[in-house]
Amino acid sequence: MTSNNPCEQARSAPRLPSPAAAAEGPAAPRQGFSRQMRLRRAAEFQRVYRRRVCVADQYLRAFGCESGLPHPRLGLAVARRVGKAVVRNRWKRLLREAFRQQAAALPALDMVLVPQPGPPPSLKVLCCSLRRLASSLARRLEGRSSVSNDQP
Repeated sequence: MTSNNPCEQARSAPRLPSPAAAAEGPAAPRQGFSRQMRLRRAAEFQRVYRRRVCVADQYLRAFGCESGLPHPRLGLAVARRVGKAVVRNRWKRLLREAFRQQAAALPALDMVLVPQPGPPPSLKVLCCSLRRLASSLARRLEGRSSVSNDQP
């Protein structure tokens, strides 16, 4: 039996891959922001904050600590003082995308990014800021760990 309901017809119709998916082919790498790349638990955020290593610029404040993993991880803390929900969500989308694009070039750290109040800058500016802050964090952590290892 065939139905006159367009919803039922669409559900029963075979699905074809989209032209974009067909063009990418089967070997296209995933471009997502996987769970392994995120700080998810409150204890992970607290470990980063307790390390007390922080760097900042006009757009972001970045807290960091060593992770022991071969890749960087990101946590976001976007407070209400940054703006209303639309602005806060825009910040989060931009920061995740900047991190995703730069992840291969970043040192293997756990980072928590806190945006400064104001409108979000462009993605290109955030990418540059993130790279600069991450390398500063890595240098500061390297300096602190060597000082703490020298003392008994």
